[in-house]
Amino acid sequence: MSYALWCSYGFAGLPDEERSSSCQSVLEWAGMSCKAGQRHHPIRIRQPRLSETLPGFGQPSPVFAVSLPPPDLSMWRMPPAGIPGVWIFDSGRSGPEIVITAMVHGNEYAGGWALENFRRRGLSLTSGRLTFILANLEAFDRFDIRNPVLARHVDEDLNRLWHSTRLNGRDHSSELERARQLQPYIARADLLLDLHSTLWPSEPLFIASPRQRSAELACALAAGRNLPQTVLTDLGHQGGSRLIEHAHFMSPGGTGRSCLLEAGFHWEAGTVTVMESAIERLLVQAEAIHLRGHATQGACEPEMAVVTDNIIARHADFSFVRPWEGGVTIPKAGTPLAHDGHDLIYTPYDECLLIMPNLRPRRGQLAVRLARRTAAPFRSQAEARS
Repeated sequence: MSYALWCSYGFAGLPDEERSSSCQSVLEWAGMSCKAGQRHHPIRIRQPRLSETLPGFGQPSPVFAVSLPPPDLSMWRMPPAGIPGVWIFDSGRSGPEIVITAMVHGNEYAGGWALENFRRRGLSLTSGRLTFILANLEAFDRFDIRNPVLARHVDEDLNRLWHSTRLNGRDHSSELERARQLQPYIARADLLLDLHSTLWPSEPLFIASPRQRSAELACALAAGRNLPQTVLTDLGHQGGSRLIEHAHFMSPGGTGRSCLLEAGFHWEAGTVTVMESAIERLLVQAEAIHLRGHATQGACEPEMAVVTDNIIARHADFSFVRPWEGGVTIPKAGTPLAHDGHDLIYTPYDECLLIMPNLRPRRGQLAVRLARRTAAPFRSQAEARS
């Protein structure tokens, strides 16, 4: 698979036979054997067309609890850097270029709380430069507690625009113009941490692109105290390239490292706490990660997992057999997960890990990712040589 095709579409947009070989290459990259990628059970099985029940219809609209109020981000409207949403701390000494982004989606404002808390407390760097970015203030300004899901973006998803064909193309949208404005800060990052949260209940986790150097960053953070231990390598998104898949982090000969943190539910104070712990860990270990590929100390052993399948809702009546939570491991292959039209979706192998189920997917949307944990603990290149 070509690099351009990966960045544009991810594995989910490839033909079945090419997606299978691409998925297998990721499994092998993660240290999993060919046997690890084999299925014990088909994912989709067509059910009889006549049924006494029609799953998915008549469900009430979900009501989301918003226990975390929107932060006051007035100081970010015209910061010293001169670009709204961008705040820079420069030590004046040589060191790693750290970039921490938040609010790529406007209603995920727990990241806004985390960065504002650090800004107010002040930072004193011993080396390098740190850039905080609140990416989608325009979408955030549209947040309405009566319908909190609508402020995700203005025109399109800002986290699907980071391939050069979009950034350098002729299209125009609010999010695309913002991505072009922020790109110089992204392209100079040695270490990038992108803060996110989830709409549906899910255990926090780190996500890294299939690049050794980015997995090293994610694992170094996951080894910290009070941080999620799971580091996931996934298959990308059919809609386009995410921020962590910018060419600066994906190029084979590059040095930039990136990872994404899904820190918890959108509108809970505990999500802010997880984000702040990750920021503190990154700031303390930045030089070690940048120079050696691993942290100097860790409180736990990270657990690697690899996405094997993106389950897309093919019908408007897609519904899970129960309200699964992200991070749940299903012990047995062949366990029913969801109805999709006349198809029943099953787990394809034992110990199947569910990644951030979307309990109300629209037709064509990603409903859930299926992943399996790797058998061996992750080791950085530097650790492998020692």
